[in-house]
Amino acid sequence: MMHGEFGARTGAAPDGHKTGTALADGCWPGRRARIDRDASAGRRLFRLLHAPRAGSARRGDRPNGASVEAVISITRRDFLRQAGAASVALSIGGRMNALSAPARKPNIVFIFSDQQRWDTLGCYGQKIDISPNLDKMAKEGVLFTNSFTCQPVCGPARAALQTGKYPTEVGCHTNGHMLPMGEKTMAHHLSAAGYEVGYIGKWHLASVPVHYETIAIPPERRGGYKDYWLASDVLEFTSHSYDGHMFNDKMEKVDFPKDRYRVDCLTDYAVDYLKTRKLDKPFFLFISFIEPHFQNDHKHFEGPRGSKEKYAKYEVPGDLVGTNGDWREEFPDYLGCCNALDGAVGRIRETLDQLGLADNTLVLYTSDHACHFKTRNSEYKRSCHDDSIRTPLIAYGPGFTGGKVVDELVSLIDMPATVLAAAGIETPDYMRGRPVQGLVDGTARDWPEEVFVQISEDIIGRAVRTKKWKYSVVAPKPADGPQPPSADAYTEHFLYDLENDPNERTNLVRDPAYTDVRAELAAVLKRRMVAVGEKEPTIGPALPEKA
Repeated sequence: MMHGEFGARTGAAPDGHKTGTALADGCWPGRRARIDRDASAGRRLFRLLHAPRAGSARRGDRPNGASVEAVISITRRDFLRQAGAASVALSIGGRMNALSAPARKPNIVFIFSDQQRWDTLGCYGQKIDISPNLDKMAKEGVLFTNSFTCQPVCGPARAALQTGKYPTEVGCHTNGHMLPMGEKTMAHHLSAAGYEVGYIGKWHLASVPVHYETIAIPPERRGGYKDYWLASDVLEFTSHSYDGHMFNDKMEKVDFPKDRYRVDCLTDYAVDYLKTRKLDKPFFLFISFIEPHFQNDHKHFEGPRGSKEKYAKYEVPGDLVGTNGDWREEFPDYLGCCNALDGAVGRIRETLDQLGLADNTLVLYTSDHACHFKTRNSEYKRSCHDDSIRTPLIAYGPGFTGGKVVDELVSLIDMPATVLAAAGIETPDYMRGRPVQGLVDGTARDWPEEVFVQISEDIIGRAVRTKKWKYSVVAPKPADGPQPPSADAYTEHFLYDLENDPNERTNLVRDPAYTDVRAELAAVLKRRMVAVGEKEPTIGPALPEKA
């Protein structure tokens, strides 16, 4: 399926060309001819002036060259002499100006999974070979070993990710809240900076009361993603693993190809976008998969066909060993979903490489929250335990290379600032996170030693998580009426020593030996709550255990 079938670019062409439909690669005929001509001349010049280097063949094939620094370093006299000797037909103001211009803004591809545990990937210790592409990306890029969501519920996590503000600040503290139209998102900032912004997949920020969960989302509810749109609000409501649909920018229904797995369908659309996008702008593409989230209408996970047999044998994660829940039945399909996502990453990176975009594109991969398979409550998430909040985070691209490993704690709330920093945009004062680039290059100062988590729906709760401790508090939900975003009074819920109890089995919250630890962590938690606009609460001791 080509781009024109779900969002053709038509209208006035640049440089005075007649109005019409772009070619399959997104260019108007006149511009494509000029680009091809100048690109060919640029490649001939590059081959004449520079000896090939190991591993750089792909770079030399890019329309505007591989080694910008090498071209810039040539003096004007040397350039004219060598260009004349080579009889290179490259006009002033043509492609050479692009080569000599300041470094281009990087493209950004944000790949977002749903409900994926950090330990599903080989680079985090998964023993089954289900993630060769993400493992490769980690080896080439940067692996973050301590990545956490700031809210383990789909909609609130997405509100935080898009805005850089905690869900209580945005007004999206539970599912079913629309992102307020006045909120600025990553897309708004990047668009203002000259980026083409596109979105594919699950949105989940345009829900009740107008029921956009199952119908097309109007432009004003798309959070600033104005250049390319192919999405559903709640994708699990408009699709299953092998059937379904989304809606394009014209609010037209786009059916998935028959008998094609959902992950592959979204990846097809992403690849098509990359091949047909505008060529005169950097781009920001957000790809929001539903996998490995369970299917809402029957509460089962839907991996590719054959997943139950293919992944029947696996090493049970430590937090699940000896527990109830439904992981025995569901984990093979869950792993199958994760393997399909890995394949999507491989296809997207391969496409970037084929298009000559890989070296100037930042690829980020993470998830909205994790999954505990009903071992912590009657749900799969909505808990502040690590098996609900700990997620994968891998980055590759400008500023994120070399196989580095970052052990500091980072939060989903840091991702918007990270994306903007990659585009050269200063973090707005209202954003709560910080760019993780400082952790990679060693320039970060006073990086927080804890992550702060808000929780809603199943409970009203808050938590802080350090490398050693997990401390959580809860408040009762009202008997009726809407759930408030926060409370004035909480009671202690759990305390875990993560160094000695990484699977969070022994709750120390009632142990008097840890009174000072609880007091210290309570002070940290209150400070974090006040910092995001919450009233400083009272925190009482844990209630007696039920007999």
